[in-house]
Amino acid sequence: MPGTTKNIDFKPYKLKKGEDYMNDEQLAHFRSILEQMRKELMEEVDNTVAHLQEEPGHLPDPNDQASREEEFNLELKTRNREGKLIHNIEAAIERINQKAYGYCEMCDEEIGLKRLEARPTAKLCIDCKTIAEVKEKQFAES
Repeated sequence: MPGTTKNIDFKPYKLKKGEDYMNDEQLAHFRSILEQMRKELMEEVDNTVAHLQEEPGHLPDPNDQASREEEFNLELKTRNREGKLIHNIEAAIERINQKAYGYCEMCDEEIGLKRLEARPTAKLCIDCKTIAEVKEKQFAES
């Protein structure tokens, strides 16, 4: 799932008793996760470019040509989604730089370490995200 740490190898942050939320050590932890996500996505982009350049331009069989074009379209859609994720990763890194990372953009409450480890690009706490999704669903139905 895009935006998650499913494929990223990291040790969950061990909260120490009395530790302040989003201290320098926690920010460094999340910066590392985000940078690793960005690196992997950039490698995928490079692989896609190389793959597209390696393939012959035209295949004699129309079915093979159509299949390959569909495969390329799917790959480009995936890279487009990943490009948006790269943008979100860079925005999260900027929030780390500004010491604003880890706080909900709607209510200013803590997002939480576990939620951020699951989705490091999260900008909303779970309550505000749920409300936003309900509003989005209602808007889509009207």
